[in-house]
Amino acid sequence: MIKRIKVLLVLVLSFSTMFAIALPAAYMDDVHYKKNIERLAVSNNKSIDVLELFMYTCPHCYHLEPEVEDWKRSTDESVNFVQVPAVFSLRQVPFAKAFYAAEALGYSEKLHPLFFEAIHEDGLQLVTEIQILDYVARQGVDRQTFEKMMKSYTVKTKVKKATAVTKKSGITGVPAFVVNGQYHTSVPMAGGVEELFRVVDYLIGSSSN
Repeated sequence: MIKRIKVLLVLVLSFSTMFAIALPAAYMDDVHYKKNIERLAVSNNKSIDVLELFMYTCPHCYHLEPEVEDWKRSTDESVNFVQVPAVFSLRQVPFAKAFYAAEALGYSEKLHPLFFEAIHEDGLQLVTEIQILDYVARQGVDRQTFEKMMKSYTVKTKVKKATAVTKKSGITGVPAFVVNGQYHTSVPMAGGVEELFRVVDYLIGSSSN
């Protein structure tokens, strides 16, 4: 009899464990993520927009870059991932212009990691447009072409949009992720780097239902 009870207990515990593993983690609004102050426009109805708001001067954004790249490789065509330079004040405008100028000229792959490394590895002060242009020129990019693009209507429009996204999302720091224009989350909110991407995946799944 005792032996039979022990067997039943083992089976119950086994099924309980299996059931717990099968269930998705419970993530809660206002704890692991928050609804945006105002819903943001999305690119289309065929994919889920995931925006990462970041700043080149943010050490946490720099250290998160490898994790972001790994997560990107795990997504499929249903996810439209876009990095957006957060603009909380005029101080962030020069680098936001540089980000979009690099994108427009096809230099993102080259300059994006270099901007991070220049600040966090080399300790360079890249605060003003002149400092950024001097640095870009040292990387073999034509200074006049880059400066012209930074001052272009196209780049100014994108910086204005990035400023609006930063404000409307309601984020208070970076890095932060905005999913489907509706929700945002961050490492502190999610409870760690690994949990951050689990929350993002959870929000993607919830948005596609």
